[in-house]
Formats: sequence, C-alpha cells, structure tokens
Amino acid sequence: MRKNYLFRHIAITLSAVMVLSLAGCSGTNTKNNAAAGKNTETSSSNKGEEKGTQTEDGPFGAYPETVTYTMGRQTIQNPKLPDGDTYENNAYTRFVKEKLNAVASDAFEANGEDYDRQVSLAIASEDLPDIMKIGSKDILNELVENDMVADLTEAYNTYGSDYLKEIYESYDGRCLSTATYDGKIMALPGTNVDSAPNEVWIRQDWVDKLGLKVDEDGNGMITIDELKNIAKAFMEKDPGGSKNPVGISLAYWLSANDYGGATYCATGIANAFGAYPKLWFKNTDGSVYYGSNTEENKKTLGLLADWFKEGILDPQFGTRTWDDITALLSNGQTGITFGVWHIPDWLLNNVRAMDKKAAFTSYVVEGENGKANVFHNNASSGYIVVRKGYKHPELAIKIANLFYDELANTKTLEKDYPEVAKYQADGVDGSTRPFNVEINKYTSLLDDYADIKKGVDGKIAIEDARTLESRNVIQSVKRYLKNPAAEDVTDWSKYHSRMKGIALIDKLTKEGSFNWVDPVFWGTTETMKSSWANLQKLEEETFIKIVTGSVPLDDFDKYVKDWNNQGGSQIITEIEANIK
Repeated sequence: MRKNYLFRHIAITLSAVMVLSLAGCSGTNTKNNAAAGKNTETSSSNKGEEKGTQTEDGPFGAYPETVTYTMGRQTIQNPKLPDGDTYENNAYTRFVKEKLNAVASDAFEANGEDYDRQVSLAIASEDLPDIMKIGSKDILNELVENDMVADLTEAYNTYGSDYLKEIYESYDGRCLSTATYDGKIMALPGTNVDSAPNEVWIRQDWVDKLGLKVDEDGNGMITIDELKNIAKAFMEKDPGGSKNPVGISLAYWLSANDYGGATYCATGIANAFGAYPKLWFKNTDGSVYYGSNTEENKKTLGLLADWFKEGILDPQFGTRTWDDITALLSNGQTGITFGVWHIPDWLLNNVRAMDKKAAFTSYVVEGENGKANVFHNNASSGYIVVRKGYKHPELAIKIANLFYDELANTKTLEKDYPEVAKYQADGVDGSTRPFNVEINKYTSLLDDYADIKKGVDGKIAIEDARTLESRNVIQSVKRYLKNPAAEDVTDWSKYHSRMKGIALIDKLTKEGSFNWVDPVFWGTTETMKSSWANLQKLEEETFIKIVTGSVPLDDFDKYVKDWNNQGGSQIITEIEANIK
C-alpha cells in the first residue's frame, strides 16, 4: 500500500474532477497519453522497467531513431508564442528534435494551481508522464519514497556535460544534494542563485534636489540612522510635490524567506540587526531555532514601532495592499522602497513612466558589524523528474545540456539557431522550453554583469558578450547613457537594474562586505501540515500589533511562548530529527 501522500492526492483528485477532467483543463490543451497519434512505447501504462536503445556517445549525441517523450508541462497565461506555435511544437521543441531526434508529446498542460492539480491526478492514478516538473522537495520526497521516479545517477554521470556539472558544483553541494537520496540522484533540480541583499532603493533625483549626503564613504551601505534621516527629509521637504508624503511604507507581512520575494519588506532592516525572520537555523549545540522568534527580531520590531510612533513608517502600515504601496511610489508620495536588484525592470519602471526625472540608487542597510548581513536562498527551485521505467532517462540530462550549456554559452546564437534567437529577442517566455526551471551557475549573475560592464565601458565588442540577453542589455544601457532624458523606459530600467542593482552586489562581493549565514531547513514537517497556517497567522497578527503600538513590545515574549505551545516546539523537534 502506498503512503499517505497518495491518499491525500486522491482526495485532491476527487475535488479536482469537479472542475477538471483528464482530457481538459481550464483553457489549456490537456491530453491523455493514450490519445490518438501518440507513440505508445513511452506510455506509463507499461509499469515494468524498459530497456533503452543505444544512443550516440556523448552529452549531445542524437538518437539513431526518433524518440518520443511525454511531458507534464507547466505553462503561463501569455507566453508570447508566435502564431501557429504551441507549447508542444515551438522553436525550442523543434531545436530538441533537430539536435537529439527527440519529439515532445504533452500529457498535460496547465498553469498555476491547475498544474499542481494535474500533477496530483497523475500521481494519484500512478500514471506519470515520462518527464515532469514538480514544484517542491516534499513532492519529490514522496515520489522517491513510493518508487515512482527513475534513478538518474548513471545518466547524469555518463551524459551530463562538463558545464552542466560545473553548474551544480558551483553551489558547493547545496543544490544537487536536495535531489540526492542515499547517494542516488533522483531528479534534476532547478537552481536558485543568491540575489541578496534586500536592497533599499532611494530616489536619487530627490537626494540631489535636497542636497542630501548619502553613503559618504562610498561603501554601498547606509546605517539605519541614515535611512531614517533620509525618510524624514523626504517627508518634511516633499520633493515629489505630492502634498501627502510618506516616509517608508512596508508590506504588512514584513519579511520573506527568499530575497526574490522580499519586495516592500523589512528583510534588509532585520538583517542589519542580525535577524533572519521566517528561516530555520542551527545553534552551535545542534538545536534548531526559528529566525522570527529571536531577540534580534524583537529589536527589529521595536525599531519599526518607534518609527511608526514618530511617523517615519507609513501611518497606514498593516492595511496597505501591494498596489497601494506601488501607487505611493508612482505618485511621488514616497521615494524609498526595498526590493531585489531587478525591481527597476518590472516595478520602479512605473515610477519612471510617471516622472521622467525619476532616478534611483540602491544601497544595503549596514549591520552593527559593519557588514551586509545576508542569508543563502534555497539553492534549488523546482525539480525535473523522470518516470521510473521510461526507456531513456538520459534524455532529461541531454535536454538540460542543450539548454543550459549549449544555448547558454554559444556566441553565435543568431547564426546557428536563428529561430531560437528570435524567440529570445521577441521575449517569448522561458516556460515554452521543455523544462520550466532555470539551471544557472551560482556566479551567473555576476558573470553576466562582468560582460555587461565591459561592453558598456567599450572593453569588449558587444558581440563578444557571452549571452544574447547581455548583448541586448549592453545596447540598452549605452542608449540610456547617451540620452538619459529619452522616453524609453526599458533602457532606463536595464540601466538601473544592472548598473545600480547588480553593480551593488558586485561591489559588496569584491570588497568582502557580505556576512553570509546558512538556513538549515526548507521543507515541510508533519506538524507543519496541520499547524503552520495558524502559526503564520499568529506571527503576522502579533507583529502588526507590536509595530502599530496596539500591544507593547514585551508581548513578543508571550508570542514566542504561544508559538511554541501551539505546535512550534514540535516542529522544531521534527526539523532536528530531519537534519541529523
């Protein structure tokens, strides 16, 4: 009998069939493996181990006879595919056919929660597609435990390209190990590069207008007091002319456990105090603690409560929506916000669209130790699994080689693969590739920036940059620098995200200014399944009350006690057992 996971998925399936069927899914083209025209040699109805045919040697060798592979395909609503192309038949899938003689056949296509339900249906019916993306380590754990996915160790060792292996090795074991069980590689993990720190973005045009001095020592860091003084000056002088200025506005959830999700959060302020909310760490004695419940985080809440009382923090903290805070920025009511390096590309560009004079500079809030305190993200993001019994488990490795080695490193993309190059130039979404995950070197962010900086400075020709994206960014930045007042928001965005956002990361890295800490757990324990939602609600509501002064700061200690009594202590015990 299979474990509880399958029973849970059966329950999900029973509810899902009320809105879905195996033949269709809410605006997607969902198909059954047995549909007419499918090559049944790859159908998962054959539960026994299948013997694969010989492939040509090497990581990029094509199959002598056409191989069909069924896919579980995670989509998005607007992939920008050209007319006539589909997720199943597009430039990327045709590229795989040309290079490997392998043809995709989608078992199901869906996005968001619909995709998760389709994965649940496939697992509950024990009818997995040959290759499928799954979103979490928890699902991988259950698939491995129930012997449903292929051991990829031999395929990876034999067919993984040198560069693909370099990618995983660059994470010092933090990535590939999440897919390794008893020494066996059971999936290809997507990578998640560190995008720290939680940068504080400040309106540079307002700083100039008011004659303020910021980061006088030029180390890219500002103190908490400097941040407060800038916010106070913006409020008193109202350089945006809004007549209703706001100092600093923060999201009511306050922090995130991934820098990519820390926009509008106080994560950078907490880190400056040595606090790392919503993350799990190990003490020197081996015991585990929760980062939200530390004295350092209590100090963070105390500071925010003081700022709220003084009016530095948004008086509507706790009730503002994401859109509300975005409007404050776009309307010129606030000139300070927090976010990852690339928020100029998709958020701060709204400010520029409203005000052609808008310019930003990014900093990190400096810790008392004189460092930028930062945590490592979860190194893996999503997993590619292969159905146990599929003839060609090495195909997953070979496809990864093509996209994350050959396409990523070629300098002649436009010449060699013009159709793929046009997709990238036209902004066709990456979900149209066979694998909707990213597999990049840990250093890829700074590697790309090095190319961009050299190209912008004229030290290399644009065509010598490693990637098409970098070549496009170089041209955007050059156009912006030639005419900063131009109407083009995209050029403004690329300049700010790369030459401000990533440049700060590059500077702090080279100067040894980062103080890294390592969370020890990213999964879900048994007690979390029943108690975590309530514990998160307790945390969020208590912290809002503390910041807004509804309860005193010392109620933090009562919160910690309640958190432990309501399941937190048991969760810690389970994590300690898990990581031994």
